[in-house]
Amino acid sequence: MQVIRYIMALAIAFLVLPASAQVQQARGQYSINYKESIGVFDRKEAPAAVKQKAKQEAALRAVETYFAEAGQSESANFDTIRSKILENQDRYILDSTVLAETDDPKDFQYTVAVRISLNVANLRNAVQGSSAVGKSADSEKSAMSFVFVSRQVDSAKSYDDRVYKRQDNSAQLAGSAVRRDTLKENTSEGESVGRSRVSTSGSISREAGQTVDVSAKSTVTSETGGSTTRKATETTWRVLPSANLNQTFVAKFSQAGYDVIEAAMVESSVFKIANIEADYKSGNDLQPQTLRSIAAGMKENQIPYIALGTLDVGLPEKDPQTGLMRVAVTVNAKVWDVTKPIARTRVAVGPVAYAGVGPTEDEARGNALKAAASNAAQELSSRMTTMGLR
Repeated sequence: MQVIRYIMALAIAFLVLPASAQVQQARGQYSINYKESIGVFDRKEAPAAVKQKAKQEAALRAVETYFAEAGQSESANFDTIRSKILENQDRYILDSTVLAETDDPKDFQYTVAVRISLNVANLRNAVQGSSAVGKSADSEKSAMSFVFVSRQVDSAKSYDDRVYKRQDNSAQLAGSAVRRDTLKENTSEGESVGRSRVSTSGSISREAGQTVDVSAKSTVTSETGGSTTRKATETTWRVLPSANLNQTFVAKFSQAGYDVIEAAMVESSVFKIANIEADYKSGNDLQPQTLRSIAAGMKENQIPYIALGTLDVGLPEKDPQTGLMRVAVTVNAKVWDVTKPIARTRVAVGPVAYAGVGPTEDEARGNALKAAASNAAQELSSRMTTMGLR
């Protein structure tokens, strides 16, 4: 069972390396009007010569489709070798299979769809031979160096949201009071007659009172508000060994026609690879002093171009289709031109992700890194070819 899974991993690994495969398949379709190609007494169908031409054009469309799917720079390179493919299709097209064909005698229209197998190696050799650097003599080819840092997240420090809440309350009271006074009075009189005198008596009692009627109305208003403050996650990286990937970059840039020099060979007191790695451990950008040291180091050694970039390794996960381990790698890369007083970026690629699978995390990560390095180098060299850099 383990052997079967390993074979499946290898098969899928090849699938995720389209830029490095030497044989690729593509489809194309072409329609042609053959009204002017038949005589008065001929059968109302496409002549054999017309069908053959349509199949050749459909095959050429398939080649064009392949370059278009490979990217903008590759598509531009197709125009430079179009005539070569027409002159010698057998050199670039290994086989061609007719998928469907339609002959409409009413409109004199013949349509054919084909699937072809491309010799990618010969196509790239043709592109290289037609490029500015490819046409240059060995003594005229530009020197080129590169520094690519493979890294993986070492730690990520995240912060809880800081939440502030506030509530404002207000109250309003309205009312009125009415005062009422009351008075009660009781009186009485009496008279008594006896012998020679008359006496009278009387009494008065008073009762005073006060009544107050009050009515009130209250209104309460409440308003709430606040804010939430978030802080970005602080990420640090650990650098992975990239020695095995150097061969990939050397091979791709050399095939494009450049005189490749590994960065370790031009290290000096001015230019140090360790400074580049240190910057990429703490972020995605190189410090200004590091950039200046790179430019100075390349000028000191008369190297006009240097490719810089990162290959960020993601966390491993289970591949849903195979059940194997799957790792994604995100590439950011650029080519610097240091021939001017102020260095500048001539070509940039990314961010773009590539994936690799394998029975173990190490194998999946290795396949993903190889795919990312191969595709990044291929895309950079293709764009340099398109721009005529040599």
